[in-house]
Amino acid sequence: MSAQPEPALLHSEEEEALRAAVRDLLTDHCDPAGVIARSESAGVHDVPLWKALSDAMGLAGLLIPEELGGQGASHRETAVVLEELGRAVAPVPYLTSAVVATEALLACGADDLLGELASAATVAALAVGLHVAPGGAFASVRLEDGTLHGELTGIADASAADVLLVPADDGGLYAVRTADATVVPQVSLDLTRPVARVTLDGATGRRLGEAGPAVRRALRTGAGLLASEQLGLADWLLTETVRHLKERRQFNRRVGGFQALKHRLARLWLEVAGLRAAARNAADALATGADTDVAVAVAQAHAARVAVHAAEEALQLHGGIGMTWEHPVHLYLKRAKADSIAYGTAGAHREALAALVDLPAP
Repeated sequence: MSAQPEPALLHSEEEEALRAAVRDLLTDHCDPAGVIARSESAGVHDVPLWKALSDAMGLAGLLIPEELGGQGASHRETAVVLEELGRAVAPVPYLTSAVVATEALLACGADDLLGELASAATVAALAVGLHVAPGGAFASVRLEDGTLHGELTGIADASAADVLLVPADDGGLYAVRTADATVVPQVSLDLTRPVARVTLDGATGRRLGEAGPAVRRALRTGAGLLASEQLGLADWLLTETVRHLKERRQFNRRVGGFQALKHRLARLWLEVAGLRAAARNAADALATGADTDVAVAVAQAHAARVAVHAAEEALQLHGGIGMTWEHPVHLYLKRAKADSIAYGTAGAHREALAALVDLPAP
């Protein structure tokens, strides 16, 4: 029996070029002050930025086959994009539409909707609570006399979606135009990824396929690639904190020169390096199909703790300025906290990993 190839954890030249292009775009169009100002407004999502990413750069169709108008790329390239979006805490529905909803549509073979997503004509959202882990139970609506009735809560980026992918109690996944549903914002800790309550009262929908396999595939991919977003958050926080401590002075010395702070930063660097390996391994596993469930569970069992710890350290080591609304650290802390329960908690992923390797759950 031939051995499986080792996962490729280093980026290729093409992936590095993609990273540079996305970072340049975000540097020009997604500065921290602008994200903070947008989080205080009624329209949280940055529509011009989304258009630039999805239309001008074609990133909305990264996972969609070329014959449907997409880029035909892999999860590795998608992970690169998500890492950069995490570094900028970009308020765009990329993870929810270009990854999670896209994977559900790929599982159902919904070519027409995939074409709309690839052309940036449509934004889609899977109407499953953001907290649901891969393989976890999810709520569904009632199918009565050919129309859909019910309420679903915690739906990420529903307010930005044109189409909702709704599980029903007949086991099907239905495409419902958002205009035919009632979408009410819910309070969310993360101001850059809003969640909403979706109510259907006699809405019509088109059955796309079986909900179970489609939702499992979508959530597994979402969990695996969320680790890359968390890596981007943690990496920005570490880099920004090091920069700040090199500039800040106390007792006529640069604060970064104090040994105790050097040790804290060194420990954090090691944690981020470990997360980088786990996140890239998950992306590679999703691309190749090798040990995917294990790789995703390992990445998510580790990612939440590192991202939250990086945000907490950044907040403390920035001193008083880190506590202010004007400094963007609070955006990263809130995103890290919200991500820690998105697509399953670390505990849920540890339990899943224990079952996968036939060990007692912790």
